[in-house]
Amino acid sequence: MAYGQGTRLPGESASKLGHLAVVKSPWVKALIAEFESALPQEGDPSGSTWSSFSSENVQSLSRVWAVDGSFVSVKAAQHPPREVAFVKTALLAIDRARLDAIDKEHPHPLLLQDVLRDSAVFHATVFPLKNVRTPLGTNYDAVRHIIRDSMRIDEDGAFYETLKWLAYKKWSKHPTNSPAFNCPHCHIEIKSGLPINTDEGQCPKCDGVVFLTDMLGFHLDMDEESAPDSVASAYMLMMELLMLFTAIRIFWGHSDKSLVTDTLFIKDGPLTLRSQYSKLVPGLRAFLQHAKEIERPVHVIGQEKSGAFFDHLASIVRFPPPHSRDEPTSYSVLSHDFVRREVYRSPDLQNPYGSRTNWGEKLYVKFDPGTYMVLNVPTGNYNEAGTFPLADDLIGLDRILATLPSLISHKHEGALFPVELANGIASLSNYPSAKILQHFMEAPLG
Repeated sequence: MAYGQGTRLPGESASKLGHLAVVKSPWVKALIAEFESALPQEGDPSGSTWSSFSSENVQSLSRVWAVDGSFVSVKAAQHPPREVAFVKTALLAIDRARLDAIDKEHPHPLLLQDVLRDSAVFHATVFPLKNVRTPLGTNYDAVRHIIRDSMRIDEDGAFYETLKWLAYKKWSKHPTNSPAFNCPHCHIEIKSGLPINTDEGQCPKCDGVVFLTDMLGFHLDMDEESAPDSVASAYMLMMELLMLFTAIRIFWGHSDKSLVTDTLFIKDGPLTLRSQYSKLVPGLRAFLQHAKEIERPVHVIGQEKSGAFFDHLASIVRFPPPHSRDEPTSYSVLSHDFVRREVYRSPDLQNPYGSRTNWGEKLYVKFDPGTYMVLNVPTGNYNEAGTFPLADDLIGLDRILATLPSLISHKHEGALFPVELANGIASLSNYPSAKILQHFMEAPLG
């Protein structure tokens, strides 16, 4: 690797000739030949299986809720540079009747205004990342308290109540303690979690006060004086989940028992919680399985707009139908074996695919020759079998596929109109702009 450029001396250019001898290898020669003259593929090399879908006699979902979020890190032009992260998430309710009247390619601004009126709620907060200290404590303590206060204060604690609803399984007839988690003070595992419905407790070893929000594990990504961007991105993902499930929780307790079942809940991004945040996944699966068993299925999807699955679909989407707009929608449910073999191209590992992290399974959908999506749909209970899932395992797949065509936007490829609208509210790249946030950081308080 070449030396980089410094403040006084130039950098070193990487050698263009030092490694040419490697082309004598027959393997390298074959690779170069394939790279320069690859023949066009005449069929799907992954062998994905597609099924045709007809919406005849399938009732579409009457209501739509969508959630999206964004975050931006801002540095002040000082030395050492202070850095904070702003996070914003938005939950949007869509009236299907008013949405159907809008041109999805060229939406009229007044009609958009009508759809958005009194239909969105957003959540925003800010975290210190580097070189920011408050008189109340360290950066580590500041982030912990800001997370707790942000969830408890906004919307009169509705999002925090949803966290308790999920953590203690309050939707069940038999609530439980919270999941086990590591103490933010001495870092031992509190195996018993927090007692049912409590907001805080004490570590059994160090007697330090621990919050319910500590159970999520943000403190495991931090040290005493700084926090990485991953804390802001993880908080954004967690708030997207809590905001979406706040709507689900409220509908679940409504006197109209069909309300939650007749609604489509859309999350931007995969239905996944990774690393220490995955401790909520078993509870999410258990709730969705319970709802399915008592015949009150909850229809949730996540849409992936980039990544390995999107790239794989883009490489094979020309092969399956529809090849014209008058052909029916087709879809492909991805089994665990298919994901490992064709998408990740990884050997069998010790843990089954997605066993700890995913609360939704992968699905490819092609609506017309130019409109295709990667979706995640829950199954409830997880099955580690390589052939799992099948179409019947995905909760409410028929009703979801019958609803989505009316939500497709032609402003962007493979876009869903509710996600576009939620993104417009949640985006920090333009509202407010990162430049305005930087000026806010540099301005004196008082």
